[in-house]
Amino acid sequence: MTRRGEGEAGGGEARERGPVAGGHDSHRAANGVADSVEARVAATGLLAGPVVVLLSGGRDSVCLLDLAVRLAGPVSALHVNYGLRDAADADEAHCVALCERLGVPLVVRRAGAPAGNVQAWARDVRYAAAHALDGTIATGHTATDQAETVLYRLVSSPGRRALLGMAPRRGRVVRPLLGVTRAETAAYCAERELPYVDDATNATSARGRIREILELHPAAEANVASTLDQLRDEAEVLDALIDPDADLTTLPPALARLTVQHVVGAAPARYMDEILALAWRGGTGHVDLPGARVTVEYGRVRLASETAAPEPATLAVPGRVAFGAGELTCEVGAFDLADGTLAADALAPALQVRAWRPGDRMRPLGLDGTKSLQDLFTDRKVPTGARHQLPVVVSNGEIAWVPGVATGARFRVNAATKLHVRLQWHPGS
Repeated sequence: MTRRGEGEAGGGEARERGPVAGGHDSHRAANGVADSVEARVAATGLLAGPVVVLLSGGRDSVCLLDLAVRLAGPVSALHVNYGLRDAADADEAHCVALCERLGVPLVVRRAGAPAGNVQAWARDVRYAAAHALDGTIATGHTATDQAETVLYRLVSSPGRRALLGMAPRRGRVVRPLLGVTRAETAAYCAERELPYVDDATNATSARGRIREILELHPAAEANVASTLDQLRDEAEVLDALIDPDADLTTLPPALARLTVQHVVGAAPARYMDEILALAWRGGTGHVDLPGARVTVEYGRVRLASETAAPEPATLAVPGRVAFGAGELTCEVGAFDLADGTLAADALAPALQVRAWRPGDRMRPLGLDGTKSLQDLFTDRKVPTGARHQLPVVVSNGEIAWVPGVATGARFRVNAATKLHVRLQWHPGS
């Protein structure tokens, strides 16, 4: 990653630069970014109240931070140093200097060793750290990111859900720049003389190759954004019309497919085709999915777990316990923020571990009020057949943690937390 000075948005060697020539045009572009975000705030209140800006140091997050200072309040920033690149410490220093210049309090978190998919790990660390802070969490995703996301999902995961893109709001997380292109954030930073850092590796990534496709049409980002708005509205209407108990043989093929998606959730296309073919043949039968069995009886679809829910268990703090085919471990100490890191003083000395029960509700970190575990499973795309195999960790009758799904708000780690508990779920093979 290399440091970029104001005004340098193209390729080539990154270096500090002076004021950009043609400042009047740049000023117009910058005002266009500001006007776009102001319109979103006026219409949706995305930056209302206390705001935490996720600050990587790149142009989009730098632009968002400056706009938040102008439009929202109070504003703070969070930077996560993953330690994965040689320039990670320099990026952190850049964010520190920028926040000092703008008068914004900055929280810096350093991540531990990566586990599994590095991108997914980094995202989990970032959002766990953000949800430990108070306020709306603002990310710098732009219309360009949105277009790239849709194209990438289109080639990697078939189905209409792949076309819906990122929502402007999801829980505490907001994306105020979805109506602003990456070119506009670069122009904004140039006009406002805001230096940013740039990751040169992005150009060679899969997303980088998708960017080359978007450059084929000057209105690509705007066209995708407009289409997504329409698709989301239509998706809400379609979901409301679906009857999960409908006889598939009486439905048009498109509606039958949507009904199966509603009941089964995300499933590879080959399973979807098998289920539909079985329904249209009539009679009864089943299709085995990973961790679940779909039964079809006279055109109607049902989903049932193949294995019984594990027996409840007690987990000492610290300690370990078997649960089903896996194991749950509990450590006490000082740990980096990640999924499963909780405040020790909020937990009981012994935790109950059990399977999900219909009607289970919790108060998840990052959301207002309570939400059913069933809805949280749907949000996190947990297959229905796998839900009864996940441990639900309970402290004094309150759900504290479900791995990969949610942490209870009362158990979050904050600045006053002195001792952490790290829960880790090790599923069986």
